[in-house]
Amino acid sequence: MAIKANLIVDQGADYSTTIMLTDVEDNQISLTGFTANAQMRKTYSSSNSVAFTVELNESLGEVVLSLSDTQTANIVAGRYVYDVFLTSNNITSRIIEGIVTVTPRVTR
Repeated sequence: MAIKANLIVDQGADYSTTIMLTDVEDNQISLTGFTANAQMRKTYSSSNSVAFTVELNESLGEVVLSLSDTQTANIVAGRYVYDVFLTSNNITSRIIEGIVTVTPRVTR
C-alpha cells in the first residue's frame, strides 16, 4: 500500500521534492537496481499526463521528483492526482500517491 502525501506546485516555477525511503527501523533502503517513474493527471482516468523527472539516490534511499519552470508554466492551475512507481526484478510497486495542487501564477 502506497503512502499518501500531497504536493503543492507553483505554476511557472521550478519544483523539486525528495522522498526518503526507510524501513520499519528507520534505516535507509538501498535503491540499487531500481527504476522509477511518476506522473500527474487531472483525474485518474485522464489520457493527458505530466511526467515528473525522477532521480534515484540509490545509496541514500532517496527519490527526487522534479518539474521544470517550463513544465509548470504549461499546467493549468488546479487539483491533480499523482503517484510514484518503483520497479526492480520485474516487480513494480506504487510507493507514494496523492494530490498535487498547482497554484496560479501572478507574475508573468
